[in-house]
Order: sequence, then structure tokens, then C-alpha cells
Amino acid sequence: MRFVIERDALSDGVAWVSRSLSSRPIMPVLLGVVINAKKSGVTLSGYDLETSAKAEVSADVKDEGRVLVPGRLLSDITKSLPNKPVTIALDGNRVSIISGSAKFALPTLPVNDYPNLPELPSETGRITGEMFAHAVHQVAIAAGKDDSLPVLTGVHVEIEENKLTLAATDRYRLAVRELSWEAPRASASALIRARTLHDASKALIGSAQVSLALAAATAQERLIGFSTSGKSMTSRMLDGTFPPYRHLLPNDRSATAIVEVAPFLDSVRRVAIVADKTIPLRLTFAPGSLILEAGAGEEASATEELEIAFDGEGFTIAFNPTYLVDGLSALGTAYVDMAFTGASKPAVLSGRESADGQSDSSYRYLLMPMRYAS
Repeated sequence: MRFVIERDALSDGVAWVSRSLSSRPIMPVLLGVVINAKKSGVTLSGYDLETSAKAEVSADVKDEGRVLVPGRLLSDITKSLPNKPVTIALDGNRVSIISGSAKFALPTLPVNDYPNLPELPSETGRITGEMFAHAVHQVAIAAGKDDSLPVLTGVHVEIEENKLTLAATDRYRLAVRELSWEAPRASASALIRARTLHDASKALIGSAQVSLALAAATAQERLIGFSTSGKSMTSRMLDGTFPPYRHLLPNDRSATAIVEVAPFLDSVRRVAIVADKTIPLRLTFAPGSLILEAGAGEEASATEELEIAFDGEGFTIAFNPTYLVDGLSALGTAYVDMAFTGASKPAVLSGRESADGQSDSSYRYLLMPMRYAS
């Protein structure tokens, strides 16, 4: 095996497949990246038995061949290479990597022991890479981190004709994003690990079109796949049923606050300096004003007031400040519409481009209140 490849193409391809490498594989060969050189080009692939990734890159292939090399080491090397053409060649049981005056030699792993990658399911629909990444980010922040509750670590993906809905919850908050897309299939659903989905979407931001592929409910392997020009990824769906959530999003409201996001975020972060995970941030709403408070008594405390638009009877409600910051940051709009049905009930955040504009209900972030000492 011997080929010459551009440094950036190699680095990009290796970075893509390295996302699927496990830090604690059940087989040593799963630490590796497969390099398959054919006259048509070079294919790089990685697999941890849960997630697989493949990248096809253009190269001038002198001699065909297939090898398996340590993935993390290959990734670190390709990031550090000078911006010059890279020659990769198999010499006995070692692979040489040469770029300018930089020379590396990597050991090989037994490529014949490497498992076959799963096949990408048939396409379910398409969406732009930037829109997909933004939507995933908006919901993934609400996914749980506790692996003992695997269902809550996932993002629920639901397709109904030309509408794609993503949802995630950790029981203390819920994020739901709805968007239109091109879908040849009528309906499908999947539960995919939030971390996997988020990593994949970030790498696809620059793609004009991303193809999503969901295996049918009757398929032997329950997979979700993503593909764009030269890159593809599959991941096994999580087992279990995502909790029903639509009934948690109220259709009515007893009070509404319209707040400019940037100063609101600044105030929350400042006041929350004196709070920790057990100390809630108290918000007192009244016509024309919002007072933020944290801490009390002999402990450190902080307070700040903002001018807002408010409709309804005044009340005080408390939130986890980190969760509130997450929701406000995910909106991506100049103003937030905060809908309330009571001081002890969840608030629903949605975005507005202007104070007197229409609320965008395509993204809703539901936040549970915290108890606080009065």
C-alpha cells in the first residue's frame, strides 16, 4: 500500500472517523482506524460496535492495500503535520507517514480481526447541515447525563411526513424542536444517544445537505445513519421508550414575560455567582420589572433588576440558574417569551426576534421550578 494525499483531506477524514473510537474497547482492534487504499481513492473507517464512521477521501494511490493502525495516534499525528502533501506507505508490519521533513512510523494491528461495519439504512430525509446542527444543539442540552437511565440520555427523533421533531429531557427540563425537511418516507421514530448525535451534527455544520437514515421498526439492526459528501456514520438506537412529553407543554398561559435575552443572560450569570447547584435563582415578575435574587441571610447574596414587558399578576418563581442559562442561550433570538401557568408550575421559553413580534413555537424549552426558602 502506498498513496499520496493532501494534509487537510487526510486530517479531516481521520477526525471524522476518530469520533467512533472507544476509549475502552472490548477488543484491541477497535482502537484502530482502517485505511483502505484503492485506485478510486482512500476509505478511512472506525467502529466501536455501537457507532461506526467512514470517510472517503481523494488520493493518488500508487499501490492498493488495507491496513489497521492505532486511531488516536493517527489522529494526533495528522493534526500536527505540516501543510504539505502526505505520503503513506506500508513497509512490512509498519506504516510510514511522511510530510515534508516530518516522518512517522506506526505499528499495525491485525486487520483481518476487524469486524465488518454495519450497512447504512435507506434514506429517510434530508436537511441542511447547519440547520440540523443547530436543532440538535437546542435539544441535546436537555438530555440526561446519568447512564443508569439510558432512555433519558437520548434524543427522541420523530418524523411525520415533512415534519421532523427532536426532543430530550432529564426530568427537570424538556427541549422540543420542530422543523420542516425533505422526507420521502411518511413516518419513523428513533431514540439516539444525545452525545453521539451532537458530535455528528457539529462535524456536519458545513455540509449543504445531510441525509438522515432511520432503520425500519422491523429491521434486524436498529440503526440511525447520517451521510453527506464522502462521510457517513451509523449508531445503534437506544432501547426503551421515550416518555410521553407533549401533554407537558401547556396550550394556555396565565402570565407572559417578554425579556431581551442578552441583558437577561448577563444578569442571570452575575446573580448566580453566589448560588450553587442547591441554591435556586429567584425571579420576581411584576408589570414592567423583573428582580433576580440569589442567596439570603448570613450567606452571600445578590440582586439585580431588569426592565421587561409583563402581562399577568406578579409572582415569584425559582429556577436552577444553569438550566435557565442553557435555555436562554439555545434560543438564538433577541428576545425570550416566557409563558407561565403558575408559580409552582413549569415555565415554557420560546424565542422572539423583536419585543412586539410573534413567538417562534418551533423551539420550546420547558423548565421545572425549584423550591426556595421564602
